[in-house]
Amino acid sequence: MEFYYYNRMNKTQQSAYHAILQGLIALADSIQIPKLEAEELYQVFFQLRLDHPEIFWAPAYKYKYYVDSPNLIFLPEYLFEKGKIKEHQKAMKARVEKLARPAKDLTEWEREKYVHDFICDNVCYDKLKKTYSHEIIGPLGQGVGVCEGIAKAVKILCDALGIWCIIVLCGSNPEKGIKYRHTWNIVKIAGKYYHLDVTFDNTLGNGERRYDYFNLDDKNIFRDHEPLLVPAPACTDGDHFYYKEKKLSFTKKKEVYKRALQTAKKGKVFTFHWRGGYLTREVLGELLTLIQSAGQERQKNARISLNWPQAVIRFDFVDSQGKAEPDVIREEVYEN
Repeated sequence: MEFYYYNRMNKTQQSAYHAILQGLIALADSIQIPKLEAEELYQVFFQLRLDHPEIFWAPAYKYKYYVDSPNLIFLPEYLFEKGKIKEHQKAMKARVEKLARPAKDLTEWEREKYVHDFICDNVCYDKLKKTYSHEIIGPLGQGVGVCEGIAKAVKILCDALGIWCIIVLCGSNPEKGIKYRHTWNIVKIAGKYYHLDVTFDNTLGNGERRYDYFNLDDKNIFRDHEPLLVPAPACTDGDHFYYKEKKLSFTKKKEVYKRALQTAKKGKVFTFHWRGGYLTREVLGELLTLIQSAGQERQKNARISLNWPQAVIRFDFVDSQGKAEPDVIREEVYEN
């Protein structure tokens, strides 16, 4: 279990963090902490909850202070009444233990994939953004969540399975149409750090598991993610990205054509990553033509989904009905 943000704080902040944590666990109505500036207190509380996603029952707070006092009185705002909190605590603890049990003996990489696949198979993105969808109780209790709740669920499951994992977030960018912060995870597998954005994979899925954001390095994650608000370990290894690991990352056009022929014959869906240089419009056009040509050999038309920033292409084939051009859609993910 990694308390990444606690370890970045100064002594006074750590003292406040520890006091708040103990008070929240005890369901205290008020907690005395060292005096901090308002913004500093907000960051301590916010980062405490990134380190401890199991604290799902206290999403907000107020505080008061007395002139010349060296302390603040921290006043938690609880999501449920205290009896209900205890019921939910017991249920969440049992839920996490039950979910972790089948993966205990898997390899580290397999445990990470197990967590990813569980979320993608069992959690729906909550477009209404209910309060509990920002906490583990949404994804793990109700089967719904937004990026914050999903990232917290990933961390608590990784913690239970002994995988180093932290929650990271980037800011909004109204100029790009990005209205909200976005939250995801960094994991450490075999001693190396990787970005893992299960929310983006989940919202791309459409019934099929996707791994476009499974173990990305910094270079690739920031193709469609804004810069981090708080520094995190550098993710420099690009060799264990999911599609590369599974030999589904191609550098030659003839590889794409060969697999398209096989896909047309088998009647299945195929997803691959292109790393044969930048996926320019020209290169994309050539790849789409190859895929379509492979389908036409069997009188079929290609249906193609494109995650352009990550150069991931997903396709299958249907009866051509006289069409000469493939059906192409550009996939979008939910930003929060």
